[in-house]
Amino acid sequence: MAVEIVVPALGESISEATLGAWLKQPGEAVAADEPIASLETDKVSIEVNAPTAGVMGTQVVPVGANVKVGAVIATLETGGAPVKAAPAAAAPAPAAAVSAPASDAGDNEPLTLSPAVRRLVLEHGVDPSTIKGSGKDGRLTKDDVLAAAKSQAARPVAAPVAAASGAVAAAPRAAGARQEERVKMTRLRQTIATRLKEAQNTAAMLTTFNDVDMTAVIEARNKYKDLFEKKHGVKLGFMGFFTKAACLALRDVPSVNATIEGDEIVYRNYADISVAVSAPNGLVVPVIRDAHDMSVAEIEKTIGDFGKRAKAGSLTMDDMKGGTFTISNGGVFGSLMSTPIINPPQSAVLGLHRIDQRPVVIDGEIVARPMMYLALSYDHRLIDGREAVTFLVALKNAIEDPTRLLIDL
Repeated sequence: MAVEIVVPALGESISEATLGAWLKQPGEAVAADEPIASLETDKVSIEVNAPTAGVMGTQVVPVGANVKVGAVIATLETGGAPVKAAPAAAAPAPAAAVSAPASDAGDNEPLTLSPAVRRLVLEHGVDPSTIKGSGKDGRLTKDDVLAAAKSQAARPVAAPVAAASGAVAAAPRAAGARQEERVKMTRLRQTIATRLKEAQNTAAMLTTFNDVDMTAVIEARNKYKDLFEKKHGVKLGFMGFFTKAACLALRDVPSVNATIEGDEIVYRNYADISVAVSAPNGLVVPVIRDAHDMSVAEIEKTIGDFGKRAKAGSLTMDDMKGGTFTISNGGVFGSLMSTPIINPPQSAVLGLHRIDQRPVVIDGEIVARPMMYLALSYDHRLIDGREAVTFLVALKNAIEDPTRLLIDL
């Protein structure tokens, strides 16, 4: 008996998604509640699970197609024995799977890769069948492919990998050859592009900078990180300090935590902090609810949980909703300075950057200190320059003297 697989409810006000990848191919055995497809929405990727055990049947929709909630995307055959996997229907680029070269054991099952991972596999010429995936259910992530490419840098480049869905294997690249690849933007990337451009077109954006001496926070972290991890089960990072300090600064300068709605300004007595974390398909921005009421340990636990679920692709729409202020840490990627863009309808975003030893003057003497540049981008329609500077100074004072975080100064 054939069971129809339909697009599930995607969350409030979301009626459409893009089929990002098929996680099961026709003929493969499927367990109940096992993911069979990945859908990309405006904010997160959502997996479609099998309602019952069976064998994957027809794939009605190709990768890259837009689908409505309730639409049939595949069929599942129940009550029958698994059959040999049939080739998937041809799909427009980017393909969702990459076929791995057959191993000595004769295993020629296709590996299901996301478009971003597939692109890296082709670019670096690595064999995906030899890489152990760290993602959910052992799937490969971009970090897995990059690590594998780095480890084989000294060895000859592997043979090009053939794309699934009937694509012909790429010919060996000639020296000096110029190549291009067209890859359709994911729904998430399209939404990011639209929202960021909307922010530029709507808000009167301005960025104010300051720098902060990280000496005290680094010393506190080095002193207590082992005890902290032992007690709380999570590593002590810098984001806990900055999030707590930002909450105190937002309380002192409420306009930075406010928003414009029509001809009114909405002020909040709470802080829901959006934090940018890395996911296989790019950066996502889940929200720490009521961060103003949390301790540094609670904040670190929440961020750690977001990071794990982002890597596994299990963040939900509810995790992304709301947010009154955003913190983006480009320093983890080596950024020295940036002008971050506001995430509408928020009115401000704080950019953190890498920590460098720089010469500073203290008590008339030039000394080397671990310094970080801070950048606050804000909507000048609502936030004056004085308020932006006041916010950054309050944040700077709390980081340079973390005792302020304990005594609420």
